[in-house]
Amino acid sequence: MAPARKSKVHQPPPPSRTLILDNGAYTMKAGYVSGDTADEPRVIPNCIARDRDRKTYVASDLAQCHDFSEVAFRRPVERGFVVNWEAEKEIWEHEFLDDKAPQRCDPSETRLLLAEPSNSLPILQTNCDQMVFEEFGFASYYRGIGPSLNAYHDIQAIFRTPRDPGTIAQLPAEVILLIDTGYSHTTVTPLLQGRPIHPAVRRLDVGGKLLTNYLTRLLSLRHYDMRNETYIVNEMKEAACYVSLDFNQDLERTWKGTRGERREAYLNGAGIAKDYILPDFHTRTKGVVRDYDASQASRARKLAAGQAGESSEDVLTLRNERFTVPELLFHPSDIGIRQSGIPDLVMQSLQVLPIGLWPGLLANILVVGGNSLFDGFVQRLQEEIVQLVPDDCVVRVARPADAITSTWLGGANLARHEHFNSLTVTKQEYEEFGAAWVARKFSNGPEP
Repeated sequence: MAPARKSKVHQPPPPSRTLILDNGAYTMKAGYVSGDTADEPRVIPNCIARDRDRKTYVASDLAQCHDFSEVAFRRPVERGFVVNWEAEKEIWEHEFLDDKAPQRCDPSETRLLLAEPSNSLPILQTNCDQMVFEEFGFASYYRGIGPSLNAYHDIQAIFRTPRDPGTIAQLPAEVILLIDTGYSHTTVTPLLQGRPIHPAVRRLDVGGKLLTNYLTRLLSLRHYDMRNETYIVNEMKEAACYVSLDFNQDLERTWKGTRGERREAYLNGAGIAKDYILPDFHTRTKGVVRDYDASQASRARKLAAGQAGESSEDVLTLRNERFTVPELLFHPSDIGIRQSGIPDLVMQSLQVLPIGLWPGLLANILVVGGNSLFDGFVQRLQEEIVQLVPDDCVVRVARPADAITSTWLGGANLARHEHFNSLTVTKQEYEEFGAAWVARKFSNGPEP
């Protein structure tokens, strides 16, 4: 009988520098941890763009673009997963490996902590491991589920829970219900001791991209053709949209009226209508939101009919678009998506778990991701969950100070954790034991 293989005795010392990379679909969050010191994360567009003059911008070079009209984007991440490693490789090299890279590193002396989405396909995970070791040559590597990295925060400080002075935060947090609503999708992930409970993970295929595309469609039907201006529409969505706390009432207030009728609330804007001044990329490089002006709207109609002089501004008046677009996070069936909204997904997730875990999870609901920044999102989510759960359960929903970089900051805390070295895989181990062994080690996750 052949003796069992043993790992090599002489392992190289762990690298002193760790690259933390939250590789999102819209932006990457990247920065280094050296010892107990963490850099401020950079938020980098995860795309390759080409403007109307056919000039190409890779990742952070996009800041040099001064005219975003009709810009075409190539994004390596689709539906939350890296599906185009050719483009992703070009972006990583531009940001981290080239001689003039803003965050240059030597992969052979750097450890990589990479965040991945929940329930990723094994073939995609294997491709990722292969790229990290065989293409880039990182010294060691940990591929962790992005939502679980949020457990490495002082959760009770986020919820402002009173506690004795001098109490040290427990890392990872004991129990969290993490809602991550980003560009590609929204996930609900229960975490116990920093480890996701996979059978209870739920996913909604509504994210920032779908909301932007829906707003583009509404504006193209009602105002101007914006189908080639998704970058501008995305900025408009982030600046002007909000989550309504009373959807039916707001819908009533913005109703124009029957044919030939103009209701008073509609004419004066009802406190909801806003004017969005479109950028012209000469005098204004970004759009501006301002209060609705009925007299200005009347003048704009005359301009459109050719009854007045020329105006230097292109103005879009946003009415019910401001709240009907984010409403898809709560009611995706409004546009025919046969999935439940976020509050119902939370209940579906809880119902596969022992009821003894419910109080801890409901009292520690953490929301991260760009869509959580909509005004009213946290309050509306808490109100709807309260209506669905038993009366004796306390529901607390909180958003960290920076919902965009929260996952990165959690990863930085994990990289400084005393047990982190035991989680990583070295290039030497990858070459000795192979991809299947690496996949099994990462699937086990952090030890509680």
